[in-house]
Amino acid sequence: MVRAIVGANWGDEGKGKITDMLAKESDIIIRFQGGSNAGHTIINDYGKFALHLLPSGVFYQHTTSIIGNGVALNIPYLIKEIQSIVDRGVPKPHILVSDRAQILMPYHVLFDTYEEARLAGKSFGSTKSGIAPFYSDKYAKIGFQVSELFDDDLLKEKTERVCEIKNVLLEHLYHKPLLDPKELYDELVTYREMIRPYVCDVSAYLHNAIKEGKKILLEGQLGSLKDPDHGIYPMVTSSSTLAAYGAIGAGIPPYEIKDITTVVKAYSSAVGAGAFVSEIFGDEAEELRNRGGDGGEYGATTGRPRRVGWFDAVATRYGCRIQGATEVAFTVLDVLGYLDEIPVCIGYEIDGEVTRDFPTTAKLEKAKPVFTKLPGWKTDIRGIKNYADLPENCRKYIEFVEKEIEVPITMVSNGPGRDDIILK
Repeated sequence: MVRAIVGANWGDEGKGKITDMLAKESDIIIRFQGGSNAGHTIINDYGKFALHLLPSGVFYQHTTSIIGNGVALNIPYLIKEIQSIVDRGVPKPHILVSDRAQILMPYHVLFDTYEEARLAGKSFGSTKSGIAPFYSDKYAKIGFQVSELFDDDLLKEKTERVCEIKNVLLEHLYHKPLLDPKELYDELVTYREMIRPYVCDVSAYLHNAIKEGKKILLEGQLGSLKDPDHGIYPMVTSSSTLAAYGAIGAGIPPYEIKDITTVVKAYSSAVGAGAFVSEIFGDEAEELRNRGGDGGEYGATTGRPRRVGWFDAVATRYGCRIQGATEVAFTVLDVLGYLDEIPVCIGYEIDGEVTRDFPTTAKLEKAKPVFTKLPGWKTDIRGIKNYADLPENCRKYIEFVEKEIEVPITMVSNGPGRDDIILK
């Protein structure tokens, strides 16, 4: 049985916690896209962790954690991340890495940084983790696949060829030091030894696991609105953030994905640039930001303050639709307990007309939020275990959102801990 867990919005929906909870019941957890550019925060008996490349199942000894072929694999980063959790008392996780995964190279990070600097005020708000240059190279067919590390002649020839292309840009566009093919080759040889113990034909492994009836969890990074096709292009990430891509990024048939758990936040937040219709500012935003998440709304990877806003039903309904959500996990609801009234964005006004449909980016830039207000519940709901025990106005808020997004909310998260979850 395969379940995907994905985000409905701009990322930061609280997927780490929900994945951690679902991982407990799973045999295999797979990261199927993205790289170390975004993190998942998890709080458990070992402490508080921000995972970047590792799947959220690494805290359980009964699970196998897989880095799928769709991931931007930063090899030294992965090895360091495994070591960092082991150093904090977590038993060494069982990890497999797809032999078809591609390698994020040190020059990808350089190019990312140089390009953001060159674009100055017109940049894409990159985390400078090398993600866009990595995926550009993958699709330009000049990336390095893990399997290629084990073919020495190919590796030597390819490093020369890649350096030739990169050095033209370094010399004439960025005016930066050139790459040395010999140094690059030596680096790839060290990567080969680092990754050797983990390499596996993941697609074949999963084919057998599905036949054996194993419980498999596909873990996505970021959310619907950061998808390069269906998101707020060009302020998006460089790999598909949708559950459908899980089939490709892991190497399994699409019809095996039966459940798509889409994580939705009780208010909105976003990292990086781009249209964000329900965004709020000033003291109102500051208060929500500081109360939000666990320890406030600051990026798990970058530490930068997240932009925050009220719940956006237009963006979320769309986000759930393109994910193919079969159920919704509703997170950080406890944060809203301080409010007398809670605004919800139920429409966008564009050129004088109100729409409930999420538009393309150019129109989105002109959209103004249409808000309705719901009464707050003015109490702390942490520690409540049963849905019926939630304050009436809190249940009304959940049910209002459920009606707006047109997908059943089956889980409500009311605190940062692994067990702060109400099954509805």
